[in-house]
Amino acid sequence: MQAKKRYLTLFSAGACLILLFCFGGIQVPLSRKGPSRRDDRSLAGYHPGARWRRFSASLQPFSPWEHDQSDSPNEHISPRQKRDANSGVYTGKRCRMESCFDFSLCQRNGFKVYVYPQQKGEKMSESYQNILSSIEGSMLYTPDPGQACLFVLSLDTLDRDQLSPQYVHNLKAKVQSLHLWNGGKNHIIFNLYSGTWPDYTEDLGFDIGLAMLAKASISTENFRPNFDVSIPLFSKDHPRTGGERGYLKHNTIPPYRKYMLVFKGKRYLTGIGSDTRNALYHVHNSEDVVLLTTCKHGKDWQKHKDARCDKDNAEYDKYDYREMLYNSTFCLVPRGRRLGSFRFLEALQAACVPVMLSNGWELPFSEIIDWNTAAVIGDERLLLQIPSTVRSIHQDKILSLRHQTQFLWEAYFNSVEKIVLTTLEIIQDRVLQHTSRSNLMWNSLPGGLFTLPQYSTYLGDFPFYYAKLGVKPYTKFTAIVHVVSPLVSQSQPVMKLLVVVAKSQYCAQVIVVWNCDKPLPAKHRWPVTSVPVIVIEGESKVISSRFLPYDTIPTDAVLSLDEDTVLSTTEVDFAFTVWQSFPDRIVGYPARSHFWDINKERWGYTSKWTNEYSMVLTGAAIYHKYYHYLYTTYLPASLKTMVDQMSNCEDILMNFLVSSVSKLPPIKVTQKKQYKETMMGQSSRASRWADPDHFAQRQTCMNKFASWFGTMPLVHSQMRLDPVLFKDQVSILRKKYRDIERL
Repeated sequence: MQAKKRYLTLFSAGACLILLFCFGGIQVPLSRKGPSRRDDRSLAGYHPGARWRRFSASLQPFSPWEHDQSDSPNEHISPRQKRDANSGVYTGKRCRMESCFDFSLCQRNGFKVYVYPQQKGEKMSESYQNILSSIEGSMLYTPDPGQACLFVLSLDTLDRDQLSPQYVHNLKAKVQSLHLWNGGKNHIIFNLYSGTWPDYTEDLGFDIGLAMLAKASISTENFRPNFDVSIPLFSKDHPRTGGERGYLKHNTIPPYRKYMLVFKGKRYLTGIGSDTRNALYHVHNSEDVVLLTTCKHGKDWQKHKDARCDKDNAEYDKYDYREMLYNSTFCLVPRGRRLGSFRFLEALQAACVPVMLSNGWELPFSEIIDWNTAAVIGDERLLLQIPSTVRSIHQDKILSLRHQTQFLWEAYFNSVEKIVLTTLEIIQDRVLQHTSRSNLMWNSLPGGLFTLPQYSTYLGDFPFYYAKLGVKPYTKFTAIVHVVSPLVSQSQPVMKLLVVVAKSQYCAQVIVVWNCDKPLPAKHRWPVTSVPVIVIEGESKVISSRFLPYDTIPTDAVLSLDEDTVLSTTEVDFAFTVWQSFPDRIVGYPARSHFWDINKERWGYTSKWTNEYSMVLTGAAIYHKYYHYLYTTYLPASLKTMVDQMSNCEDILMNFLVSSVSKLPPIKVTQKKQYKETMMGQSSRASRWADPDHFAQRQTCMNKFASWFGTMPLVHSQMRLDPVLFKDQVSILRKKYRDIERL
């Protein structure tokens, strides 16, 4: 019996040895001259079964797709990736601008965007209509596909959840039938929701080909760097234009609020996105860390309710979400069913520093925005460490984070228009790399949408970066005098004005914009001055020509003057000195204000002298010449045409523009009291100032401009800057701007 067992054991061991030998598990040296097995292990690349690997390495992959998608011969491709190869998620996964974008389309006409005409019978959500309207109203839009560099579908691709009523069926066939589709090349597809219950994949349900994706809740795994654009998830109620300002009105020192960390939202009992929210109760303390969830959502929530549901629901109803949001230092932004969440934009607007808890989410506009300056990036696996992490952040850092949330919200996220334009400008920077914006332009005031690289790529050419660069604007100004009346006498106010301005120690030259119907006067008719006087005939004799970005302006500062303005050289010098400290604002003399008329439910314009103002008219004002470029290129032709047809409101429009960019009021400087009466007494424009139709037009302009901007950008101020020692009881000889008091 024992002998049989021994024979059986020997037989089994022999069989095992044979099998190991056959499958390469044991290497038998064929020659005594070769290296031993111990020496073999020291060789690079040694591993058991080397013969099999050498043999298989010589085989070429059968599928050309597998070959193209592998970065290295040993990269593993999962079966699921192979199955999904044609599903739209992975098609074109290796696309980059260099490989899947035709730059030649952008060489002739620059970066222009074409929107396909809407097809009859195709339903479209309000959100997608807002996206298309924002594109069509921008300076990048072209109605001619032959001039386009980028194409946008009129087919609604925002909601690709098959259970959604907004889902567009048969999208694959509809897209493929478009005659300009060209496999998706030079197209961009906007999407907010993809996939459906229970796994919520990022599949759009059709092959996007070589098209770029502007997608919310996109994962870093599927995001194609320098090709796709990650956008925020926004609701259907998100405003198309304008948008609300951030809620930060003033800072408190120290910057801590009632709550340290808050969250209020749904808790998913099953399925994707449930793990993180189900664990929030571990760090909730009902004091300064208030993390509330409810499982009371969906039709059959009671079927899946757990032991904590009733307690969570009761606690959930005790707190008001808005009150929590506005009174918390940090706001938790955990993932939901998808990676993105509405809580993200809500936290930004409320100046509640977002604490991101969504592993693998490519944050919105991550290509241009440094989110480390505005958010705390957490890890779902380290949830229990979140409270101690946010408590350890220094109050100086909290203030900085909070300010950045407000800047980013107002610059890129508070309207559909800004989200769409930011997306397009990111792509334009890729296409026109030689004129792309710097990181500082995108991440500091006023933001990338208002710093146009077509104007300049040097930060010192803009009025916003002098302090950051440690430089000051050029110490001279160019005066631009707008003339609409013929020269009939040497005693006309415009002749006196030219002499007075030219005497300023800061004046580099004077430009006269001749918008009069009469021919240009002879050169000898103009006064002799110590600085050059250049006369330019206004383009088409329209009033907006005073704001053209003339190449003959060599200075940073522009002193804008009406022909009937009455100023002294001392006043000009003082205004320019003040402007040098506030180069991003309008600095000047005649002030006006706006108000909301409750009875008429519209904006009103007033010229009454009150204790506050919101506009400084460009009849006597200094500002940076960059605003001429913005006025000409950024503002729509419809507003400029309206201004030109009325020959009115150009000064109001410039104030709207500058306040929209700077988010600050203009600055009024000391003026002589008789300024208003003096202007009214002049012959050339007295009738206009006294004309009731002229005033009514300005009321209309206020509301037209506010409608286009989507909000009222003007900001009230009660500040007036006077010279030091102004009106002080000291010797007049001790005062630098003594002439101002003598007027």
